[in-house]
Amino acid sequence: MGAEARGAGGCSKVYARSPTIGMSEPITDPEFLALLVHHGRLDVQQAEGLMDGIRAGGEPAALFAQALGLAETEVDELRRTRCGEQPEIPGYRLIERLGRGGTADVWAATDLRRKRRVALKVLRPDLAAQPAALRAFAAEAKLLCAHPHENLVACDGAARAGATVFMRLEAIEGRTLLEHLDEGEPFEEGEALRIVLEVARVLEHLERQGVVHRDVKPGNVMLARDGRVVLIDLGLAVADKGQSSAPGAAAGTVAYLSPEEASGAASGDSRSDIYSLGVTLFHLLVGRLPFEGSDDREVLAKQIFASLESKELQGRGLSPHVQYFVEKMMSKDADDRYQSWTELIADVRAQVEGRETLNLKAPSQRPSRLRRRRR
Repeated sequence: MGAEARGAGGCSKVYARSPTIGMSEPITDPEFLALLVHHGRLDVQQAEGLMDGIRAGGEPAALFAQALGLAETEVDELRRTRCGEQPEIPGYRLIERLGRGGTADVWAATDLRRKRRVALKVLRPDLAAQPAALRAFAAEAKLLCAHPHENLVACDGAARAGATVFMRLEAIEGRTLLEHLDEGEPFEEGEALRIVLEVARVLEHLERQGVVHRDVKPGNVMLARDGRVVLIDLGLAVADKGQSSAPGAAAGTVAYLSPEEASGAASGDSRSDIYSLGVTLFHLLVGRLPFEGSDDREVLAKQIFASLESKELQGRGLSPHVQYFVEKMMSKDADDRYQSWTELIADVRAQVEGRETLNLKAPSQRPSRLRRRRR
């Protein structure tokens, strides 16, 4: 579960391993002082004075309590939780932080009552007191619980422990598509097609329930070690497919926004999600994004006006069918794209099944490829 910047804030790359904070590592006095300064509880001069006092033989707990104006028990809690960076949630033993996003962190944990591994998505402390952030967090948990699917991360609901707000998710062993891409190796055509087909299946399932995703991208899709493709984030999804965003308030990640969203006319239409999945397919095949720039404004302008460079696909020896899929999914005009997930799935499924019939490199070979990646 790693972290990835996203246009509207949120947590993605939710279940793949990333640099972690271990829960069993005791925090030293210098580390605690650095955290106190970082969180604005002390200034540098105060921290240096406290360190001098500790070196002179002072009792750290008493010195910290006096400097912070807290009881020693409160100082101990700050220390255990690393100034709130490591939540304490009754009934769970947090093991390590797996991902950090704009609104939430995700932790590997053990459910002490059920004796099983889980993932806990924890709303950032500064957002846990904001009604809008709380509503959005609860809405995501509700959507995940209400629409179970084999390609959608399972959720047991949201809860609160004191000031900590969290949702309980299934623990998935694996990594996100983005983490695989960050290794610098594009995906083989058959594998990329299978992934896109599985993502399209779950998005079709959600649309049938009136849900549009609005943030389809590699960082929100995970490859489990057993080969399962899992959509792991519904943070920007809307539960009414007729719902529109206000002009100029497009949701999502800039690099994957459709032209209509990039222009500020976001419509909550599944065809925008189809465009984003097309960008994802391009990224999987080529290893880079189709439109890049020095800042978000330049990328948005390219999404609206720049033509897709098909030579990027042609130069990789990809089949004409796959080139067609990318170009149709990424058509600038939404009316020229696939008009439904059902239509897209039928085309991609026929191509995947045709590859298997011809005994080409098939998606069934993917687990061995993942083993090579993990070396």
